[in-house]
Amino acid sequence: MTKQFPLSHEKLLEVVKKFPTPFYLYDEKAIRENMREFSKAFSIFPDFREYFAVKACPNPYILKILKSEGCGTDCSSLPELILSDTVGIKGNHVMFTSNETPAKEYEYAFEKGNIINLDDFTHIEYLKKTLGTLPETICFRYNPGPLKQGGNAIIGKPEEAKYGLTREQLLEAYKICKKEGVKHFGLHTMVASNELNPDFFADTAKILFDLCVEIKNKCGVRIEFTDLGGGLGIPYKPDQKKIDYFDVSKKIRALYDNIIIPAGLDPLSIYWECGRPITGPYGYLVSTAIHEKHIYREYIGLDSCMADLMRPGMYGAYHEITVSGKENEPKTERYDIVGSLCENCDKFAINRDMPKINRGDILIIHDAGAHGRAMGFNYNGKLRCGELLLREDGSIVEIRRRETIEDLFATLDLDGAKNFE
Repeated sequence: MTKQFPLSHEKLLEVVKKFPTPFYLYDEKAIRENMREFSKAFSIFPDFREYFAVKACPNPYILKILKSEGCGTDCSSLPELILSDTVGIKGNHVMFTSNETPAKEYEYAFEKGNIINLDDFTHIEYLKKTLGTLPETICFRYNPGPLKQGGNAIIGKPEEAKYGLTREQLLEAYKICKKEGVKHFGLHTMVASNELNPDFFADTAKILFDLCVEIKNKCGVRIEFTDLGGGLGIPYKPDQKKIDYFDVSKKIRALYDNIIIPAGLDPLSIYWECGRPITGPYGYLVSTAIHEKHIYREYIGLDSCMADLMRPGMYGAYHEITVSGKENEPKTERYDIVGSLCENCDKFAINRDMPKINRGDILIIHDAGAHGRAMGFNYNGKLRCGELLLREDGSIVEIRRRETIEDLFATLDLDGAKNFE
């Protein structure tokens, strides 16, 4: 089935006249409806919150939309913490999940009352030295190693990943923090990315729930919340199906009833830190075909490139591409759809069957609402594109302007360079 774009061809042509391509477009209505479905699915738990992974789409407009739907944020850097605070997401509605963290970032999170999720055993002493004390609430990230089978090219196998504490380290960490006077404890893991099998997340929940019981028995510590991480995938390919949030929730709830309640750990808060399934399917990179090339393959060159969307080049990731106004035309041609970066991996699609594409056609790269613009870069002096928001009333708002050459040169001492010998 052909993926849909929220604007008609005629409306898109109007938008492009005001906002030249390339640009990202996000669908506010679809994001809200999806977030409400997500929240409803996990409302069967005593306490639930989604901490949206800011790294997926770090735009304050998007964060404000999600805040109004009850979301907190999961942050991994000081700028992300500041973004959250700026839009009014504060206190324990912010989870600071970072690694190899500079002291000043811990200081900021502590001052704002954010939950600090430590990534390593040695960070306990580092945090105490930085702050002069430990926060009243501490969470630890668990790396289950070979206990958790799976992983992929994005996050890697757990035992090969740089994140988290081992089980033995985790048990010792909770004992130390309890002795140091920490009063509230959480447990977190994140072991996959873009996973579509609901059983995977039930298995992850079981690992955490069993560990909660072990921590209670061996450390005398009651875990008050478990952060199941993220990793829920989206159907990038047309033949894939959207993950059933209700199915995932019911599977985890059954484990909760069988493990958490008998252990006397109820109520236990359930958190997610999803990014991709929240905004991913509802963001689009809109580009114009500006060149064609006929050599050993047929190429279509766009006015966007890997600097705007790096997932296909970095991971070999698939994104569906449609041609505005030609959605129902037969796919009679086969193209590599590429950008202008001086790297051969700068390809949005390889040997992709498409309708005939002409210069000036507008191409829509789907499912780009997470880890799209956020992962942009300036190699080759490329200027990153802007972002637009399709409001619920049908209006279009520019929520990030496109970069300029002045932006790119802002940190350079151009005048000094002119006189340098």
